[in-house]
Amino acid sequence: MSNAKSWLGLGTSLYFWALMDLTATVLSSTPMPEVELETLFSGRSQSHQRSKRSWVWNQFFVLEEYTGTDPLYVGKLHSDMDRGDGSIKYILSGEGAGIVFTIDDTTGDIHAIQRLDREERAQYTLRAQALDRRTGRPMEPESEFIIKIQDINDNEPKFLDGPYIATVPEMSPVGTSVIQVTATDADDPTYGNSARVVYSILQGQPYFSVDSKTGVIRTALMNMDREAKEYYEVIIQAKDMGGQLGGLAGTTTVNITLSDVNDNPPRFPQKHYQMSVLESAPISSTVGRVFAKDLDEGINAEMKYTIVDGDGADAFDINTDQNFQVGIITVKKPLSFESKKSYTLKVEGSNPHLEMRFLNLGPFQDTTTVHISVEDVDEPPVFEPGFYFVEVPEDVTIGTTIQIISAKDPDVTNNSIRYSIDRGSDPGRFFYVDITTGALMTARPLDREEFSWHNITVLAMEMNNPSQVGSVAVTIKVLDVNDNAPEFPRFYEAFICENAKAGQLIQTVSAVDQDDPHNGQHFYYSLAPEAANNPNFTVRDNQDNTARILTRRSGFRQQEQSVFYLPILIADSGQPVLSSTGTLTIQVCSCNDDGHVMSCSPEAYLLPVSLSRGALIAILACIFVLLVLVLLILSMRRHRKQPYIIDDDENIHENIVRYDDEGGGEEDTEAFDIAAMWNPREAQAGAAPKTRQDMLPEIESLSRYVPQTCAVSSTVHSYVLAKLYEADMDLWAPPFDSLQTYMFEGDGSVAGSLSSLQSATSDSEQSFDFLTDWGPRFRKLAELYGASEGPAPLW
Repeated sequence: MSNAKSWLGLGTSLYFWALMDLTATVLSSTPMPEVELETLFSGRSQSHQRSKRSWVWNQFFVLEEYTGTDPLYVGKLHSDMDRGDGSIKYILSGEGAGIVFTIDDTTGDIHAIQRLDREERAQYTLRAQALDRRTGRPMEPESEFIIKIQDINDNEPKFLDGPYIATVPEMSPVGTSVIQVTATDADDPTYGNSARVVYSILQGQPYFSVDSKTGVIRTALMNMDREAKEYYEVIIQAKDMGGQLGGLAGTTTVNITLSDVNDNPPRFPQKHYQMSVLESAPISSTVGRVFAKDLDEGINAEMKYTIVDGDGADAFDINTDQNFQVGIITVKKPLSFESKKSYTLKVEGSNPHLEMRFLNLGPFQDTTTVHISVEDVDEPPVFEPGFYFVEVPEDVTIGTTIQIISAKDPDVTNNSIRYSIDRGSDPGRFFYVDITTGALMTARPLDREEFSWHNITVLAMEMNNPSQVGSVAVTIKVLDVNDNAPEFPRFYEAFICENAKAGQLIQTVSAVDQDDPHNGQHFYYSLAPEAANNPNFTVRDNQDNTARILTRRSGFRQQEQSVFYLPILIADSGQPVLSSTGTLTIQVCSCNDDGHVMSCSPEAYLLPVSLSRGALIAILACIFVLLVLVLLILSMRRHRKQPYIIDDDENIHENIVRYDDEGGGEEDTEAFDIAAMWNPREAQAGAAPKTRQDMLPEIESLSRYVPQTCAVSSTVHSYVLAKLYEADMDLWAPPFDSLQTYMFEGDGSVAGSLSSLQSATSDSEQSFDFLTDWGPRFRKLAELYGASEGPAPLW
């Protein structure tokens, strides 16, 4: 059968050819045309030698998803060597052999024993061979063939990326593309319409539409407003078989969100705001908030608030809170209830980000009116001016007023103010301020050389509310006066040779002065008056604040005088001129011919040669012992003196009086003149003060030593400060507190004395006649307050 050719139809529409010694018979339901072998295998030549093949075929085809109970017949293998006696054995190997496909080893029939799915595997590659059943020898060479699985429409389209989420701007034109959806059909796209997909919309009309071929979703309605409806759920269907009846379908959900655009202008829900703020509110403190409502969101809802009008534009400011888009009104400058009680602001809120195509929906701004009331608070006193600079000469007397510090209560009540100095700023207590007038005075002597600047803080306190305290800084510059004489900066000592000549320079001196005059220092040097005719030395002023000391003669001898003390007068150029005397010590020394000092001690000529160093040490030790004995004697003599011991029974007072009675009674007031406390002028014009007759005071009053011109001075504070400084500086005063009694009270007041001791001269209607019946201890009270026939005595 090498020249024979045959064709048999297969059980399906597939086919294969048998060539030469192999005949493969496959049942076919559809006859197919005969194919000439020469057409299939062209190019054969007798000159071309190759091995002889007994079988060749191309492929088998079988439908997927077979649902029958019997194995599915695929095809038949047959060799022309097979005589039908069962001597030929057919075997099958390769993909799925024995598992998916089986072969009848006698007949060569191939069957599928499992359900086939083209979407899982589209084809199988197998190998077939015919063997001698008895010997197992291959009867034909092994050949390879393919079994392809033919597709049927058994898979619906699927949206592998669904569900979908999409966003489209609101107010978009019709036909704006939103998103493209894609469905995949697992069937064979090359076979029929099984994989041809058509898209349609099941839910989401009339807002959106879908392209049936591409799956692109587009807007289908004009002016979709996010503020009206923001979220849309659209259901898209994909159907195979071109959408025909009987096709399979799949669906997916597309969640579409309308994104915001700036299509809504801001609007204030309130056209009038009423706010209040304390006048003591600090700068940048919050007064209140305004809010313009914008239906948009994100950047389209951002606001910018500004003050466009009103009388409070200078007093208040407004800022935008970016988190909540509210306008925060803050204090821009200090407020005063007394100056202005209310303000009016016109506030504008606008969108900074606009879209040109929506400007016709505007205007994208709005205004509101804000009324702000300033509330009164109790404020601390305010100083005018807010800083003081005072220049005062250092020789100013104690108690001199150097500046009037002024403060006032800014409130309507205008409470009284009391002044004081913050002692932390004036630890040395150099200054004092009058509690009522604010007069700043010196309380201690000033010394520019010690402190040239003073920075103090003056406090002002309200009488009715001590918690309200204001303060002001006062800088005091102490001006220099010429109160320090020039002097040598150090001890000057010069050496002169015995062979010195007249006019020889032996020393150059200079001086220092703690003062600081405006024109600088200028010193004048000369010999002191007591040494003006000094025959040995002279002084030459260099006119540069230095002076030269020159010899006036020669022939100095150490044995005659070894040391000279030259007094030099140093004067400054200040007003008044101050001077001091400095001493220059000049030693006469023996020198060699070159002028180098050899010895300056005259003892070298006086001491015997036999006096050793040990003898000198013994002499110095004796001198030291004598000095110790002298000091010991002086110390013992000092301790022999009676110390000043205060008796416990004594009462130290500026007027110290010893009493012998228990109550004292009226005799207590006879130790000093009480009238001096009423009015100093009346005390001077009246009779001499009464004194106690039973005992004299042990220590007389210190006030009697005060000059009368000082005692009657109208400047009470100057007198008090001077006496206080005098007591502080007195090294012999008792080291304990003492009561200082001053000679007048209320001097210069038109109301006179406020002392209750003078109430006997008042027009009181109360009667104290009963005091005369209480005995001698109340005699003085009866004279002061009781009825009297004569005039009342002046104390």
